[in-house]
Amino acid sequence: MSFERQLEKVRTQDGFIAALDQSGGSTPKALALYGVQESEYSGDEAMFAKVHEMRTRIMTSKSFGGDRILGAILFENTMDREVAGKPTAHYLWEVKNVVPFLKVDKGLADEANGVQVMKPMPDLDALLARANAAGVFGTKMRSVIKSANADGVKAVVEQQFEVGKRILDAGLVPIIEPEVDIHSPSKKEAEALLRSALLEQLDRVPEGKQVMLKLTLPEEDGFYTPCIDHPRCLRVVALSGGYSREEANARLSRNKGMIASFSRALSEGLSAQQSADEFDSMMDASIGSIFEASKT
Repeated sequence: MSFERQLEKVRTQDGFIAALDQSGGSTPKALALYGVQESEYSGDEAMFAKVHEMRTRIMTSKSFGGDRILGAILFENTMDREVAGKPTAHYLWEVKNVVPFLKVDKGLADEANGVQVMKPMPDLDALLARANAAGVFGTKMRSVIKSANADGVKAVVEQQFEVGKRILDAGLVPIIEPEVDIHSPSKKEAEALLRSALLEQLDRVPEGKQVMLKLTLPEEDGFYTPCIDHPRCLRVVALSGGYSREEANARLSRNKGMIASFSRALSEGLSAQQSADEFDSMMDASIGSIFEASKT
């Protein structure tokens, strides 16, 4: 059964998770960094076609494979498309041996109590059913913590685990992502509140189930070790959060047991104007450096 094989890969293998899940709001910026300007497309459908070309180029690169990459997080529009004639999730697993995840949140609510919780997800059950049918292993959803506000941090974590339990009930593994803004003046204090809230909620995950955590690289090295060691936590992955790839890798290498789940730091330096060899060479160097930082 592929779920069991995927679970074993995520649990035991060295590697990292590629985040290929920029959605509507962040897609124009991602395309611009890749060298595709807004003047080159018109409307959402054309924009998503352009970003799928970029993601297809990444996924089909000879450098992109399950020897160094554990999983890839997809945007819903990407899950619904094909890569090299196969549905994207099937291509990732069957051709590349990369475990597919799906971004399921609908973006962030307005800031309150120093945080942004997730917007309501009225169609979540239907989306989870589609993800199961498409061969997806797990999900990802993101909130943001901007300051060390105890009520705000509690609200973020409780919402994440409440939705996470629904995802577990659907037979999928949730990646819970309460990002701490790297520019927060109270980042270290926010991380202390977050760790306490996470450990409290991990204790409540049902017996025999596990979630994953996606966390900002902490100010104190090794700070999330208690989460990494928790029996209800499958893996703790790190987001790059605006750090350069060099800085993110350096911080990651100092946090034993955390692995990368980088988006912008993965695609840094890639360009639509590069030749196939140039693109693959840049991909290989990027993947190699993130893989090595994730092995520590």
